[in-house]
Amino acid sequence: MKLKHILIGLGGVILLLIVLKFTGVIGGEQVEKITVEKAGDKKVVETVTANGKIQPETEVKLSSEVSGEVTELLVKEGDVVKKGQLLCKVRPDVLQSGYERAVASYNSQKASVAAAQQSLAQSQANFVNAEATYKRNVELYNKKVISASEFDAAKAAYLSAKASLASAKENVTGAKFGLEQTGANVKEAGANLAKTTIYAPVDGVVSKLSIELGDRILGTSQMAGTEIMRISNLKTMEVNVDVNENDINRVNVGDSATIEIDAFADKKFKGIVTEIASSSTSVGTTTASVDQVTNFSVKVRLLSESYDQVKNGAKDLPSPFRPGLSATVDIESESETGLAVPIQAVFTGEKEKKGEENGGGNNQDMDKQKTKLTDKKVKQFVYFFDDKTKTVKKGEVTTGIQDDKYIIVKSGVKSGQSIVSGPFSAIQNKLKDGMKVEVTTKDKLFSNDKKK
Repeated sequence: MKLKHILIGLGGVILLLIVLKFTGVIGGEQVEKITVEKAGDKKVVETVTANGKIQPETEVKLSSEVSGEVTELLVKEGDVVKKGQLLCKVRPDVLQSGYERAVASYNSQKASVAAAQQSLAQSQANFVNAEATYKRNVELYNKKVISASEFDAAKAAYLSAKASLASAKENVTGAKFGLEQTGANVKEAGANLAKTTIYAPVDGVVSKLSIELGDRILGTSQMAGTEIMRISNLKTMEVNVDVNENDINRVNVGDSATIEIDAFADKKFKGIVTEIASSSTSVGTTTASVDQVTNFSVKVRLLSESYDQVKNGAKDLPSPFRPGLSATVDIESESETGLAVPIQAVFTGEKEKKGEENGGGNNQDMDKQKTKLTDKKVKQFVYFFDDKTKTVKKGEVTTGIQDDKYIIVKSGVKSGQSIVSGPFSAIQNKLKDGMKVEVTTKDKLFSNDKKK
């Protein structure tokens, strides 16, 4: 009885296997599911992405030229200031006394000039008298009225008066030069004294205040000096980003850019490249090494028309952006309208072999694939889908610029041809020339992947 039941069970299993075999559930040909997209004209914008910080386009760093204690501080961080506005004062005690000494010396020298001029007047009178006496004695000596000794005495008095007059003139000239010197000392002392009072050099906002009332600061005449504050023009802002050396040659002044700011996650702003550094950020640093990443500083101006309507930013500042905000910039280095296919549809022969060896692909492979597509020495391919035979055919293509979704195809593809667009792992590792496939949608494909 037991044997009979066993034989009936085996027969049922064999019958079930035969049915499954004929229906193709088991032992049938495995069909890969794919998505298809037709090649067509699209505008492709190639971008260079970089991260950086927002900063004012114009920023002035203020330092005192003299050292001392801050006795007055008339602004606070965030205040709007005008050019010429008083900002702070440094204790002027030492410089005040120096100015007063210079003024006293100047006044003393003025008196010396006056005394020298009086001495000159006296010497001129003595010379006139000695000259007249000498001329009379010449006539008397010629008439033999006076002796030779009297004539010699008159001549000596005349020459002495003449020398005294010349000396008095030189004394006046020297005193005047001394007056000019002390006058210059007064100007210098006055200028140094004026440096204890610091005014705003430009219109702007106090974006950073580095001192407090009562702090002692070091002047720029001694070493680097203490930074007191920064005044920024927050009406024009820019993003300073670091661009990798592999991308810097694709960036040009005047390129348009799209800017995303972390503090404004739901908005995108427009910008334009205004400046590209001629040397890398590592030039001049003592810690630079061969393995260090080489970046170049690029400045991108935020266009005001793109944030005029923004209301949830800094309400107390001329612009909604505060200096130091993090931003991501996509610089549009090149754009082209032409025949394009999805970027994941294009693969290389080298990548295909690698995928077959490894047995699968992933997102990291896809990122490498995008980079590899820019290498013109490597052959590139796509899979065409034949709707009649439900098979795929491998074809070689040449490509142009690319963005995050599409890549321009220069040759090998005609407009309207059906191109296998996914999944990426199948294109890279599973599909083969002439293989039968089943077309599905992205939604169904990804939903099946999630179930698995």
